[in-house]
Amino acid sequence: MAKTKNKHIKYIFVVGGVMSGVGKGITTSSIGKILQSRGLHVTAFKIDPYINVDAGTMNPTEHGEVFVLKDGYETDQDMGNYERFLNIELSRDNYMTTGMVYKSVIERERNLEYAGKCVQVVPHIPLEVIARIKKTTKKDGADVAIIEVGGTVGEYENILFLEAIRMMKIESPEDVITVMVSYIPTPSTIGEMKTKPTQHAVRTLNGTGVQPDIIVARASRPLDEKRKEKIAVFCSVRKEDVISAPDVESIYDVPLNFEKDHLSAILFHKLGLKMRRENGTLKEWEKIVKRIHSAEGGVHIGIVGKYFKTGDYVLSDAYISVIEALKHAACKVGRKAILTWIDSTDFEEDPKKLAELEQYDGIIIPGGFGKRGIEGKLAVIRYCRLKKLPYFGLCYGMQLLVVEYARDVLKLKDAHSTEVNPATVYPVVDIMPEQKENMRKKNYGATMRLGHYEAKIIAKTLAREAYGKESVLERHRHRYEVNPEYVDDLKKGGLIFSATSPDGVLMEIAELPKKRHPFFLATQFHPEFQSSLLHPHPLFVAFLKACMKKQ
Repeated sequence: MAKTKNKHIKYIFVVGGVMSGVGKGITTSSIGKILQSRGLHVTAFKIDPYINVDAGTMNPTEHGEVFVLKDGYETDQDMGNYERFLNIELSRDNYMTTGMVYKSVIERERNLEYAGKCVQVVPHIPLEVIARIKKTTKKDGADVAIIEVGGTVGEYENILFLEAIRMMKIESPEDVITVMVSYIPTPSTIGEMKTKPTQHAVRTLNGTGVQPDIIVARASRPLDEKRKEKIAVFCSVRKEDVISAPDVESIYDVPLNFEKDHLSAILFHKLGLKMRRENGTLKEWEKIVKRIHSAEGGVHIGIVGKYFKTGDYVLSDAYISVIEALKHAACKVGRKAILTWIDSTDFEEDPKKLAELEQYDGIIIPGGFGKRGIEGKLAVIRYCRLKKLPYFGLCYGMQLLVVEYARDVLKLKDAHSTEVNPATVYPVVDIMPEQKENMRKKNYGATMRLGHYEAKIIAKTLAREAYGKESVLERHRHRYEVNPEYVDDLKKGGLIFSATSPDGVLMEIAELPKKRHPFFLATQFHPEFQSSLLHPHPLFVAFLKACMKKQ
């Protein structure tokens, strides 16, 4: 039998210029989407230039949401963008940090795997990065790997990853291209787009030995021909290789905008691939995006949390998956999701403000950790339960639902989670027994239930009606569980645990029956991590339908 010819894999690196936060993650996702639409098998990577080994210990108000993969690895929020755009499930191998790479190299050196060589920052760190990318791309069976390098060109932190690009380009010049996402400011006092910051960013990138093949120009409005020509001349690219990326109403417009500048054709040409016909994927995408823009009427959702407020600014990146899951579900039901951020501490300072919740069609309490704002959240849950206002709790939102129910319905006045009050007389939410020893040793990295776990769903419940099946896999990120010792009492008090672990020990979904409440449901897992534009999560869809009925 003849040997199968090895697949010739292509690599696209995405780097940032001028400043961070201009959309490298969405650019990476959008490039993947348009290549998928031409029949290529795509995988994606995120490189974070932090010493942290994973994203699990990063503060959400500083770094944004911690996204959990199916294998339980805690990563940057951009991994969520990749999965939502590409409808693929990525693994821990698709994510790396500086800390992870150094840790791996040091462990290999300690294990004598370098055969006595002097192990150096260069070339051994970039070589480790390259080896990880190639190994995972092959494992994923991809034609093209898209690798986003975090940070901005010119920072010391990411220079070793730029060195990896340089080395790969030398090794396989026809298989590696670089896309720079660079900001084009328009000073309000001038009113004219300025390309000089991008010119400087490209020169800085050139100083590392890397030349961008394509420049994605992020700006408040579409780039004009004069600016494209200027960037082309001073940044050593063709004018057609300057892609306009204006601000858009929805991030899901971005792949469609890229195709207006023929980005897929440019990518195929630069990668030496024969152009393929569009396979209908992008047309389906375009239909859904049109539904987003044409939706009439809104569903007003209040999100009660604590990670999004700093001074006068709202840091919604802490809950980006929740936001996108609501948008997906809203598109499915033909409405727009209108979101309002509510700080739970407001209700502790002034309980009368609870009456303001009636203006919303539904309330969500998302995941979180810690003590601050907890009594405010409990007051919100009680208000939603008594006023029959649709309520959807996620992770911590379920644990607090159980605490509130135990206090108000079972009359266990001091009931609490041991996370908040370790000395509570009624620990209705407690840490898993097998993890208590790790907590005592302060080995916090080993105390979470992370990643996919199976849940069995009980018939004739809201959860079963939404899913339409009796077993699901959902992603977790938490230390505490509903205490099994109180489950029977909670059930007798009228609370339904409509989904449990296969052995029935761990409670996965809590709800009230429809005859008592239109939608009062919470999950121990994070359903938002598995929602996408093409496949909205069924629980979010069910929640929004209940909100629409409330209208």
